Amino acid sequence: MVEAGFVEVNGGKVWYQLFNKEAEAVPVIILHGGPGSSCFSLQGLKELCVDRPVIFYDQLGCGRSERPTDKSLWKLDRFVEELGQVRHSLNLNTVHILGHSWGTTLAAAYCLTKPLGVKSVIFSSPCLSAPLWEQDQKRNLKKLSKETQELIRRCEENGTTDSQEFKAAIEEFNKEFVCRIQMDPEVKKQSSQYRNPEVYNVMWGPSEFTVLGNLKTFDCTSNLKELTCPTLFTCGRYDEATPETTNYYSSLVTHSKFHVFEQSAHMPYLEEPAEYLSVIRGFLKSVDEESK
Repeated sequence: MVEAGFVEVNGGKVWYQLFNKEAEAVPVIILHGGPGSSCFSLQGLKELCVDRPVIFYDQLGCGRSERPTDKSLWKLDRFVEELGQVRHSLNLNTVHILGHSWGTTLAAAYCLTKPLGVKSVIFSSPCLSAPLWEQDQKRNLKKLSKETQELIRRCEENGTTDSQEFKAAIEEFNKEFVCRIQMDPEVKKQSSQYRNPEVYNVMWGPSEFTVLGNLKTFDCTSNLKELTCPTLFTCGRYDEATPETTNYYSSLVTHSKFHVFEQSAHMPYLEEPAEYLSVIRGFLKSVDEESK
């Protein structure tokens, strides 16, 4: 059984989808990446509903949710508030949280407000420090051709990150560090249509490699020790969320677990879907069993 609809949040309405509402195990809510993307490419995670309810929602401003024009809405604190409002509206009193990419930024910021009922949190390809993310991308860039590095540097300096040559350079980067398989054209097309670049530009900036938006100083590493629920950190071997940095985050959380998907970059849920589902399902089941 699938339920879908809209939830009223601060600033507008967000679209949600709920699979297997009647299942008795603790639900898992999925926080998509971006900022300004959607949960569309993560739909394969609905397979987790064999065991438990699975909830997707498109954050305000993107996907199938409303797209208000007020740029002041695009800030981390409001997205944290939004997650709480979604939980309240859907009666998710006890919940597992799985965040991917920017979704981990949101998951961490939310969990550090000490909300009740968070059973566990999964940081999938995490960004828990904008400065560290930026440093990692500078290092990743050095693994590309000199021509591509120079092109990206020049476009950033000249403010031409909307040019075709910059987009071509990004494609080269993406094939190495974002998704190393040929993505289904329909998934790629739909994901692109659901994206809202304005949210990304306000919060991150016009380029992946240099943070200019309001997340520029975000860094919660010094607070990660405050997380007390079971925690799993995952990334791909070739991820822009590098194994070294992801392992570092994991080391800051007591009794956390760490897993690397050896054949993946930033989208292991598409690159190694069976392995990804197996790892996530195993972690969630182990948490549920330990708390019985």
